[in-house]
Amino acid sequence: MIFAYLDEFGHNGPYVARNDPRYNTSPVFGLAGFLMPQERVRSFGTCYLQLKKQYLADDPKRKDKEFYEWEKKGTNYLTPKSITKYPSIRDSMFRMMSEIASRDGRIIYQGREKIRSDGTGLNPNGLYTTVFAHTIRAIDAYCERINQNFVIVLDQHSARSQLLVTASKTMYGKRPTRRMICPPFEVESHINQQVQAADWIATVVGRIWNSRLDADAFADMADYDKYFGDRIEAISTNSEVTRRLLDRRKRRPAANAGEIVVERG
Repeated sequence: MIFAYLDEFGHNGPYVARNDPRYNTSPVFGLAGFLMPQERVRSFGTCYLQLKKQYLADDPKRKDKEFYEWEKKGTNYLTPKSITKYPSIRDSMFRMMSEIASRDGRIIYQGREKIRSDGTGLNPNGLYTTVFAHTIRAIDAYCERINQNFVIVLDQHSARSQLLVTASKTMYGKRPTRRMICPPFEVESHINQQVQAADWIATVVGRIWNSRLDADAFADMADYDKYFGDRIEAISTNSEVTRRLLDRRKRRPAANAGEIVVERG
């Protein structure tokens, strides 16, 4: 059995430009995390917990909470400034990825570059469910190749019912994902070490793709690709971001939903 731990990267709302007063969050949305054989999930959780104790023992925001009930969000830990200034923070991410690989785990991500218009040409829930369905199919393809079934574990989400419907439709629809044995489980991330690790991965993947898709606007995120890009691709599987063809006249992604290309890495 393969366990898939996933979290969001980017943002599923509209994106116009980073300097837009309203729609400035991210040019991409997706899901990222890792896949791991069932029998190695527990040991990885223990390792991640020890990693937090080693690298985050002096974090002032922990407020005397035990490490097993405290979460350090990737967006607050793996900041553009911190990964450049503090080698120990880079090392903690390198070590976590090495521990995943040593347990026959794989990083996985699926994402889409968003339409850029005036902020009205995007359906956030539709984008989320589309990406989720593609992610399920990507995991299913991997598990079919290695002859394993899988389950998905997610952080709690406000669109829970929609995601469960999407999962069921993908499991039992016209092209059923037969390796998925049940709809996803939702957990509270602050007491689930594996979902916390998926959050760190999603943070890095999202910022790598912010930089790749809008390099000038996200120049401050170029170091994510520099430090982590090759390492992520080395242990990733069935991962891709669907990119939109560039409108050469406007120097921005074309709004035609059919004009897309797929890029891995």
